[in-house]
Amino acid sequence: MKKRFLVATAIVSSTLTASFAALGFATSNRLMYVKNKDAALVLERETNAKRYDETWYAKVKKSEQWIESANGYPIKAIFLEPHTTNRYVIICHGVTESKMNSFKYVRMFERLGFNSVVYDHRRHGESGGKTTSFGHYEKLDLQAVVKALKVHAGPSLFFGIHGESMGAATTLLYAGMEDSADFYISDCAYSDSSEQILHVMRTTTPIRTSLALRLANVFLKLRDGYSITTVSPREVVKNIMKPVLFIHSLPDEFVLPEMTKELFELKQGPKELKLFEQGEHAQSFNKNPDEYEGMVREFLTAHDLLAPKPLVGVPQIPS
Repeated sequence: MKKRFLVATAIVSSTLTASFAALGFATSNRLMYVKNKDAALVLERETNAKRYDETWYAKVKKSEQWIESANGYPIKAIFLEPHTTNRYVIICHGVTESKMNSFKYVRMFERLGFNSVVYDHRRHGESGGKTTSFGHYEKLDLQAVVKALKVHAGPSLFFGIHGESMGAATTLLYAGMEDSADFYISDCAYSDSSEQILHVMRTTTPIRTSLALRLANVFLKLRDGYSITTVSPREVVKNIMKPVLFIHSLPDEFVLPEMTKELFELKQGPKELKLFEQGEHAQSFNKNPDEYEGMVREFLTAHDLLAPKPLVGVPQIPS
């Protein structure tokens, strides 16, 4: 009888262990290899919505660059330079998107007198990298893009960084690590990736407990070398001294606007907060383009960031 009990206990224990391992592996897989949108469909969507103008793109001065990430793969970037100026904005797209989603912001910043840099996050678009890490490795890729821009533009560079969703979280994580830009715009960032992932799991899957995330975190550490609990903009936003404009849409049910409100409260020094009444997740610009651009202009003006920074001996094109 005792032997049967021990055998049964061993079987149950092994089954539970295998089940937990399978759950952790499957959840970590879903995070590491989140399904990206088809590039052709993104291009079609942006073109049909008139947020991407093929004629403009064919004529605008631009250069493509492959930038080597400290993580060991190439990052595809495009430097778009409609103006003769030392002012640039690096634009960081959201998870599952690509640099094509950033062109709407390129045109906005062009009207504000800025050149732009768009690029693909790791494992997105044309860039290398095998996994998505929700900002952990992406912040180092952004650091590489910043370094490349400094080389490209020279010592007189004046620049900002605009991020949307995961790109916004990446922007804040980078700024909290290396506050080198002159300003930042964070559009619908999550304040903590583990809380965000748990929220998505609870609202889109039958899973209601944090067990799957805790198990996934073990596998992420083993398989991808980081813990999702360390990917937390709220922990570093206090390190950012430069001006930050925080943006969110109140109807956003994917990344809750309370996360941006929290980040705004934690940020010390110059900051602004804009909450739009219309727009689902990452739709603030799409639903409110004129108001969005006006608000960005007001932010830049209020913090003396819009005035041209003249280059010695180089004629400037008026904004």
